[in-house]
Amino acid sequence: MSTSLGKRDVPESPVMIENAKELYSVSSGQETVDAAPFGIDAEVAKFFAEASEQRVEIDEATNKRLRWMVHKRVLVVMVVTYFAQTLDKGTLNFASIMGIVQDNHLVGQQYAWLTTCVYIAILIWEFPSNRLIQRLPVAKYLAFNITAWGAVLACTAACTNFTGLVIVRTLLGIFECVCQPAFVFLSTMWYTREEQALVIGAFYSMNGFQQCVGGLIAYGIAQIEHAALKNWQILFTILGCVTVVWGLFVFYWLPDSPMRAHCWSKEDRILILERVRKNETGVQNREFKWYQAVEGLTDPTVWAVTLISFTNALPTGGLGAFSNIILTSFGFTQLQTYLLAIAQGAIIMGFLFSAAYLSGRYNNKLLFAFLYTLPNIAGTIVFMTVVTTPHTRVGLLIAFYCTQGFGAVAVLNLAVMSGNVAGRTKQVVATSLTFIAWAVGNAVGPQVFQANDSPRYIKAFIAHLVVYGIQLAVIVLLRLRLMRLNVLKRRAQGLAESKAGGQTEDERLGHKHAFDDLTDKENLDFRYVY
Repeated sequence: MSTSLGKRDVPESPVMIENAKELYSVSSGQETVDAAPFGIDAEVAKFFAEASEQRVEIDEATNKRLRWMVHKRVLVVMVVTYFAQTLDKGTLNFASIMGIVQDNHLVGQQYAWLTTCVYIAILIWEFPSNRLIQRLPVAKYLAFNITAWGAVLACTAACTNFTGLVIVRTLLGIFECVCQPAFVFLSTMWYTREEQALVIGAFYSMNGFQQCVGGLIAYGIAQIEHAALKNWQILFTILGCVTVVWGLFVFYWLPDSPMRAHCWSKEDRILILERVRKNETGVQNREFKWYQAVEGLTDPTVWAVTLISFTNALPTGGLGAFSNIILTSFGFTQLQTYLLAIAQGAIIMGFLFSAAYLSGRYNNKLLFAFLYTLPNIAGTIVFMTVVTTPHTRVGLLIAFYCTQGFGAVAVLNLAVMSGNVAGRTKQVVATSLTFIAWAVGNAVGPQVFQANDSPRYIKAFIAHLVVYGIQLAVIVLLRLRLMRLNVLKRRAQGLAESKAGGQTEDERLGHKHAFDDLTDKENLDFRYVY
């Protein structure tokens, strides 16, 4: 990959540059008069304008070095932070068999509402949070929220009734909803589209690792007897305090953008930006552009990804909140349930990493999203048809583990979104819709498990089968759509009408508008990946 960097005077005062014809063009590396982009982010333009005039070529050794530099500063933060978030969310699941239900006098659907209220809060705050991610220094905003949700989590130990738990759980949803959209944004900013599935898979795999570590932590705390605090209070206090400390560390460690990553040399920061030029999705733009918002709201691709997010999250929300209760109903003891959660976590990680690897190896995300939905369907059918007996509980346990493929589908769906939506405002809209749908699915999921339908929850699993069927249909339609869009893109440029996902070797695209904040529809060089 190569490009040339020029130098021009760039005004510092405006946040955005509305007419870039007289300025250094970050689109082509030289002055562009006939088709100058509008609305280029001033910080991006100024950064490139101050670069020395030289031709940048990134060989494989340099690319590998830069990738590891980014891993140590960015991926580590994403992985550990997501682990903290999933562990914090999982505490309620473990606390459910530690006595929190009895100590807080929960009855009927009140326990289910403790999960639902988190996702209602996310539903309400998701778009404002995404707008703040666009407008504010992303690392500082993320660090603030991590610190805040850690403090809220620790305060859960002081709750004595349903009202108190609802308050802290709602605040937890508000502060935690920054996590996934911020990470998707960081993935597009720091990593190539080929790398994004594995990057998203790496932090998303913490859903599984949380089950492993959370099970061990819960098992250890369950051995504490005659302490001043109840076991579930100890669990919330310890995890909350650790999260606060981690949030303070993120303030120091994570750069806000490649332009502001002063932990590295100016030359390396330029190379890191050039590494992601071929993404055609840019790195940042703080202006909210209404035409891009409208395009996002009317784009069938965005709505398809949103619907997949919902159908994949609804079963997840119920199984996440009720997994330990379901396992206990199979006849396992409390301590066995803790230990089985470790195996559950390992299986989730296996699904995630295998899906991320295979999708990259064969350059096929949606096909594997389809395939990884099938184990969920198989496990759900077993739940509905096999009666719980001492002889069937091992088979039921295996069926339960099959339903953990949802994480792999979620990773691939996020990778499809991050790789196929360009224009920062359009990304904000798409990300908001995707995670609002995820929040709605997770909020509805626990409500599908009605108390009067326990312990088998047949009606809940019927609902799961319905949404899985919808999910498979949408995946197929989305793949066909993206294939067709690539044909039209190539036809518009007079190129051979290949249906290949992404850029083919013989196209030789210049990626001249990579940092111009154009949407995927506007940018002729953009290629859809599926």
